[in-house]
Amino acid sequence: MSGDSLVTGSFVTADYVVFALMLLVSAAVGVYFAWADRGQRSSGDFLMGGRRLTALPVSLSLTASFMSAITVLSNPVEVYRYGASIGLYGLSYVMMVVVTSEVFLPVFYRLAVTSTYEYLELRFNRATRLLGTALFIVQTILYTGIVIYAPALALNHVTGMDLWGAVISTGLVCTFYCTMGGLKAVVWTDVFQLGVMLAGFLSVIIRSVVLQGGVFPIISDSEEGGRLNFWDFDTNPLKRHTFWTITVGGTFVWVSIYGINQAQVQRYISCKSLTHARVSLYINLLGLWSILLCSVFAGMCLYSVYKHCDPWTAGLVSAPDQLMPYLVMDILGDYPGLPGLFVAAAYSGSLSTVSSSINALAAVTVEDLIKPHTHMSEKHLAWTSKGLSLAYGALCIAMAGLASLMGGILQAAISIFGIIGGPLLGLFALGILCPIANSKGALSGLVSGLVVSLWVGIGAQVYPPPAELTRPLPLTTDGCNFTITGGLNWTSTALPTQLIPITTAPAPVLADNWYSLSYLYFSPIGTITAVGVGLIVSLFTGGWQLKVEPRLTLMKEDTTLYYLIRCFKDRVSTAAVNHIKMLWTNNGCPLTLGFVLFPIEVMTRTGRLDLTKDREKEFGNTNPAFCDVELDLTRSSISHMK
Repeated sequence: MSGDSLVTGSFVTADYVVFALMLLVSAAVGVYFAWADRGQRSSGDFLMGGRRLTALPVSLSLTASFMSAITVLSNPVEVYRYGASIGLYGLSYVMMVVVTSEVFLPVFYRLAVTSTYEYLELRFNRATRLLGTALFIVQTILYTGIVIYAPALALNHVTGMDLWGAVISTGLVCTFYCTMGGLKAVVWTDVFQLGVMLAGFLSVIIRSVVLQGGVFPIISDSEEGGRLNFWDFDTNPLKRHTFWTITVGGTFVWVSIYGINQAQVQRYISCKSLTHARVSLYINLLGLWSILLCSVFAGMCLYSVYKHCDPWTAGLVSAPDQLMPYLVMDILGDYPGLPGLFVAAAYSGSLSTVSSSINALAAVTVEDLIKPHTHMSEKHLAWTSKGLSLAYGALCIAMAGLASLMGGILQAAISIFGIIGGPLLGLFALGILCPIANSKGALSGLVSGLVVSLWVGIGAQVYPPPAELTRPLPLTTDGCNFTITGGLNWTSTALPTQLIPITTAPAPVLADNWYSLSYLYFSPIGTITAVGVGLIVSLFTGGWQLKVEPRLTLMKEDTTLYYLIRCFKDRVSTAAVNHIKMLWTNNGCPLTLGFVLFPIEVMTRTGRLDLTKDREKEFGNTNPAFCDVELDLTRSSISHMK
């Protein structure tokens, strides 16, 4: 596409039909579950789906929850401008799933908590629980504001629809089915919305592949443009995206989301068994990879189509996050219904995330702030949960106003999770992995981690990193068939995926090495600070004398590795015993084998071999392998001859 003229957004009837269908199905799911479960509406049923959900819908819901409109709109633009290195998040996802299923899931599932912050009171004290809850509520409302604003931006550009009309309609539909159907409605709408997201991506990808003459020309264009920059092993922590920032920093960010975030934990502990919960996490990994692959390849398509005429540099779009909608109207505008499908995909991503957040916010408010102080009946608690869903929906719509003031959507979202999620992850890691951690250490660690994270995060805005570490890859307008007014070029515009700096004061020497860290390292800094300070304070305040209930920490029996080793030992022992028995059967009563059999039988029972102990225990019994009668070879041979 040469970008001859500004693509004007205009939906036809078919687009509106596709879009309206997506909204209707989402709303209908809420109505269905409100009707189907009308007889058993305790707060547990509403917030946790009665803990009867199975692995498949939960896994797809886990994927959809944080694969939002930010993924649909911002990830392809990230690839277009900075390269496909974000594809390395695929490795972060693997590490995240392993850590979550082996460390956090077993403890939360065993305790059967509704709010993850209940754990903090069980393990530490009430103050820690309340601080954790407050941080979660702030983090989620800020993030949800961004998530509502992102698709509204796309709708505004593609359809000319009023921006705030779109924001309010997103929030209303979402709030409606959350309030009506609870967690079950949220999970099943997520499943449907994940399908819509994939369909929207595929429509763009397939049309781009047809236009560009196949998959290989797109890959070739991306390679020539330097977009396939996966293997940048530069260890410089100041560089925005490298192999290490994405795999290490990304793992901390995603573990803080999947391991301890209420919206995700609430899903997998609503499964009917621990096995279902673990399986849901691993199926979810396939979903995450699929969405990541689609978003990265869509970014490569975006570059291949506009490699000679960058619409943003040319002034054809007012913000980089509008590049994907621009591409959709450019290449799919002649196919009625397909632009509607893509916008439905962006909208679906938003709905799935906002609904998860609203449900999680209602859960922590009921469990952490209302239940401990009141004696409501289950029926009243269920109605309170619905009222809170409604209130949080309205609050999230209001917070979308704040998102409109923030610069880059993707980096803003990850920065929020890094700054607040990192210290919270450190707090839970202290409780689950460090038996010596006490409540004084936990509170000190959380506050210290938060202070350091905020210091680094705000410092990064005051003293932005050097341009050479964050500069986008080259883009050109040489192939455009019109004159660019105002002499725009990519170096003269604000970086779209970077928050607008507050000031451009020259950075001191410390700032060069500290404030300019990659935004992906905000989370590890918060986590490591919280754990380090927490352990030191605990040791100095008597933590080594602490007696913690085993169920509140990770036990060796919780891990899959323990069962694999035990299973392997059992198999080896069984195989050895069977082999000896086979030799025994085939060879009669051989003296040479008799001394082997008994110890092996003891080993299969106890796992340890102690000949002295076993001899004492079995003293006086006859070992059939040793015959205490005199052997008479003549009699023996005669009997055989007979």
